[in-house]
Amino acid sequence: MSDTSASEQPTQPEGPGLESSDRPAGAPARKIFIKTYGCQMNVYDSARMADVMAPNGYAEVETPEEADFILLNTCHIREKAAEKVYSELGRLRRLKEERAAKGERLMIGVAGCVAQAEGEEMRRRAPAVDLVVGPQTYHRLPEYVARLDNGSPGIVETEFPVEAKFESLPMAEKRKTLARGATAFLTVQEGCDKFCAFCVVPYTRGGEYSRPVTRLLGEAEALAQAGVREVTLLGQNVNAYHGEDDAGRDTTLGGLIRRLAEIPGLERIRYTTSHPRDMDDELIAAHAEVDKLMPYLHLPVQAGSDRILKAMNRKHTAESYLRLIERIRAARPDIAMSGDFIVGFPGETEEDFQATLDLVSEVKYAQAYSFKYSPRPGTPAATEEDQLAEEVKSERLQRLQALLNEQQLAFNRACAGRVMPVLFDRRGRGDAQLVGRSPYLQSVHVDEAPEELFGRLAEVVIDEGHANSLRGRIVEKAVQTA
Repeated sequence: MSDTSASEQPTQPEGPGLESSDRPAGAPARKIFIKTYGCQMNVYDSARMADVMAPNGYAEVETPEEADFILLNTCHIREKAAEKVYSELGRLRRLKEERAAKGERLMIGVAGCVAQAEGEEMRRRAPAVDLVVGPQTYHRLPEYVARLDNGSPGIVETEFPVEAKFESLPMAEKRKTLARGATAFLTVQEGCDKFCAFCVVPYTRGGEYSRPVTRLLGEAEALAQAGVREVTLLGQNVNAYHGEDDAGRDTTLGGLIRRLAEIPGLERIRYTTSHPRDMDDELIAAHAEVDKLMPYLHLPVQAGSDRILKAMNRKHTAESYLRLIERIRAARPDIAMSGDFIVGFPGETEEDFQATLDLVSEVKYAQAYSFKYSPRPGTPAATEEDQLAEEVKSERLQRLQALLNEQQLAFNRACAGRVMPVLFDRRGRGDAQLVGRSPYLQSVHVDEAPEELFGRLAEVVIDEGHANSLRGRIVEKAVQTA
């Protein structure tokens, strides 16, 4: 969970209903606080929400206490996601009451996947909420806020007009919030048609939709001009991307990556999250042939047992996944693999779980995310009778994570002695430490790093590999050419 805020107000974007002339002349500036939960796509969405509110007089602030409008951008993937949002709304209700006692108005909105899933129920359970808006309608925020200003008692909007949303968002070249550093996210695809038995995404984000190539190239060019050196392409099934180019031709993710690699100033390209069923030959070839595409791939498998994979409706097998990994590594031998795992899916036996451990042992992940299965209302798996006891899930998760942590540490230690290009995007402890990302997405800490390297790529000798990071020193020539 992270807070998304910035002190700099965006310039006027383009799009329906977003003209600055809609505000009365001389109207005082209003303040918005956006709190972002969960996935990287929500980080992107929160910045776009700030964009659409800016021409209506809303500047972002860093704390809810400063705001006239508090917006929670929620995620439904993690366990007890809805309850965490309701807990936060309880705290915000008290803040709203305190402000009302002073004669001040505070609006509260909830956006994102929890809002989509809860709908009218959220307004019933949390009457202090003025606005509930799903992830596909946030481009209409100014309209909703205007209705609230005009006396509407509350608004719930959870439609799925994904095409309308992207077409209505501010043009990239008109935004200042687009780039907030050397790295940035770029949503290229939304929604999911896979209907895995454990997942709420098809119900909260809708069906798969790919943004047009021209629109994405324009946004990526603006990012590069604003100082972004690394872009991560986002999608619920990002490698299912099939966007139309300006000639009306279908473009796959591999084709899009090749077009993005031609943009001056853009040095690195990543993408997440992928599905094994959508890893086609063109994308694998891009890993072999496009230098700017980083040698790191997040490819969730979820389980190693074919019986459990079938129950999950994953439509791939452990064997097909392993053969796919072989093809990818043949194309890019230095690639590092990352994955997702769900432990304790309904009906999982000890034999099924051992199959997951066996798959992990064969793949050897550089990094991975693993979770206990938790039911999501409305999903098929939530109604299964053979739910596992929490203590069984916890014990299995502990064993899986011990193996994954062992592999991650081994990978990081194997990096010692190598020289890697590192993109420095954060300041570390002390005045002289910079932190960046290796090609493999590891955090790299460098002491006594020249300030002029911030936001830039530099060659680093890796001295130490730790459980969650690397430590190194700048190659002398990198400083001389900075």
